[in-house]
Amino acid sequence: MVRTLPSRRHLARALTLMPLVALGACKPAADVAPPARPTLSLKTATTPSGAKVEPAVYSPTPGSPGALMSLAPLVDTVKGAVVNVEVQARARPAMGGMMQGLPPGLAERFGMQGGQNPFGGGGAPAKQGVGSGFVIDPSGLVLTNNHVVEGADTVRVKLEDGRSFEAEVLGRDALTDVALIQLKGVSGNLPFVKLGDSDGLRVGDPVMAIGNPFGLASSVSAGILSARARDIHAGPYDDFLQTDAAINPGNSGGPLFNMKGEVVGMNTAIIGGATGIGFAVPANLIQALLPQLQETGVVRRGWVGLAVQDLTPELARALRVETAKGAVVAGVSAGGPGAKAGLQEEDIITSVGERAVDSAGSLTRAVALLKPGSEVKVSLVRGGKEMEVPVKLGTRPTQRGEEEMTPRDSTPAPLSKRMGLRLSEAQDGSGGAQVVSVEPGSPAERAGLAPGMVLTQVGDQKVSGVAEAAQALTSAEPGAALLLRARMLGQDGSLLRAIEVPQR
Repeated sequence: MVRTLPSRRHLARALTLMPLVALGACKPAADVAPPARPTLSLKTATTPSGAKVEPAVYSPTPGSPGALMSLAPLVDTVKGAVVNVEVQARARPAMGGMMQGLPPGLAERFGMQGGQNPFGGGGAPAKQGVGSGFVIDPSGLVLTNNHVVEGADTVRVKLEDGRSFEAEVLGRDALTDVALIQLKGVSGNLPFVKLGDSDGLRVGDPVMAIGNPFGLASSVSAGILSARARDIHAGPYDDFLQTDAAINPGNSGGPLFNMKGEVVGMNTAIIGGATGIGFAVPANLIQALLPQLQETGVVRRGWVGLAVQDLTPELARALRVETAKGAVVAGVSAGGPGAKAGLQEEDIITSVGERAVDSAGSLTRAVALLKPGSEVKVSLVRGGKEMEVPVKLGTRPTQRGEEEMTPRDSTPAPLSKRMGLRLSEAQDGSGGAQVVSVEPGSPAERAGLAPGMVLTQVGDQKVSGVAEAAQALTSAEPGAALLLRARMLGQDGSLLRAIEVPQR
């Protein structure tokens, strides 16, 4: 059955209703002894006889002036390494992991009709699913998405030339939606492709996707890189490439190529149907995960133990710093690596090792790519002074779901109308002034305050309740950028906000 595309009006409405999502719940693999793991080499490999085998790489030949460049030679070079991944699994919930909890009817607005997984991973009551992947080593190592193979009892991979192999899942990482599988019984050398440099890809560069949308094998689409570093709220390490190359259900795990025939991304997520907005995991991120996926099957990430947020111009002004980019430390976990190293709240982190930090997300990703137990130099600004602090990284703990608290009935106390803010005593009994409501367009809204936040400090004054918070806010000098410290109700950690005090 062919599904008609939604109108632009309906699509636009749908996009305002929820953040973009991708699947990534991790489930235990079957208890089967894995095959011997081959040594992985992404540049060259050797045959059993010792002869060197090179990955498929395309060298474009200029056409006649004014002629459109054909992608046929490029397709012919790389298509043999693109595979169809078929899985068999016991029935399980249709929307696992990050898709849990969607209101009824909302999934359908994003192209997930009847509980369908838009990335081709299957769902209850279905017991099979289809995705894509690509061979990265002639011994039969294949990359695909985690959500394609999660919970699979059996995995079978079909090559473009018709050959079919059973496969074993070697490693998976739910937080980046990457999985590595090994084909069984490989005799002879398989065609394979290599990972390219995704950091060298520029917005506007042409790209090409090959995969199995809706089970249609070896389908090719082309477009450009539309954007970089997209955070689609799928997980803490979002850093997606965005493309307008057609990506549809079943393309999950397939490669996104540059014009050299190198894989620069793994196609992972879409919005709704064929809207020209698709997302791919960058090849450089995959490259960093591969050694752990192959050696141990899981990814262990570095951890500092900080709550951080973006440095905004308002926060920079309130903190009296000229630094334009960085991540502000809003909280330090007691006993964590950051606390042991002497990191403090209101520190502005500008780099971790050789990686520049221009946002909270870039700090999280930079630390996650480092090995637990290693020591790294953290550059920061504290009180207007630049300094370096050595930090020995810990291992990122498993994250638990956060339970929402049900607010108790209370009578909010009004604050000055010029702030657009109403407060009540903190409902969890731990002190502070809880934000009950924020007026649209008010200084409080522009500062990013929202219901459920609890103010614990206004300027230099710590506040234990509404009276102290109201007094500090209303007595602030007009025109000043006032630093606020807050926390979310029922949670540890701090948030920093800066509110501009309006003129009287």
